[in-house]
Amino acid sequence: MYDESKRFAESATHSYITTHNLNGSIARIFNTYGPNMQIDDGRVVTNFIYQALKGKEITIYGNGEQTRSFSYIEDTLDGILKIIHHEESDVFNIGNDNEVTIKYLAEKIIELTNSNSKIVYHELPINDPKQRKPDLTKAKELLNYKPKTSLEDGLKLTIDWISANYK
Repeated sequence: MYDESKRFAESATHSYITTHNLNGSIARIFNTYGPNMQIDDGRVVTNFIYQALKGKEITIYGNGEQTRSFSYIEDTLDGILKIIHHEESDVFNIGNDNEVTIKYLAEKIIELTNSNSKIVYHELPINDPKQRKPDLTKAKELLNYKPKTSLEDGLKLTIDWISANYK
């Protein structure tokens, strides 16, 4: 359902741009994280950080080998601003093409939080994608877009913010 709603929104936006002869682009945003996230937003980064900071078990669905790419908020915003200033209508993927396993993410967060949390595995939900990695070729070529923040540096900043704001 989520994928269908995104396709519908893109189609409606494209139709509006075409019908009214406007210059407008579409940003496809991939897995953004960083400070100011809600701790209970259901996203994997905040879930893992919260669980690790509280010493709870880190819950991974599936075997943890599914991959994701995570984009730090400043890099995502940089891409969006580049799209806004682009002079032609187009569709761009914005995110980070550094792909990691969910298990690696959990282990890295445990390490960065100095947590004693253990990883537990639960059944993978139906239709959970095995891989999520944006193709940034067009954004790199036409917008000179390149994510700058490493996953580790972005996680440190996010962990620090969550630690300071959620006791």
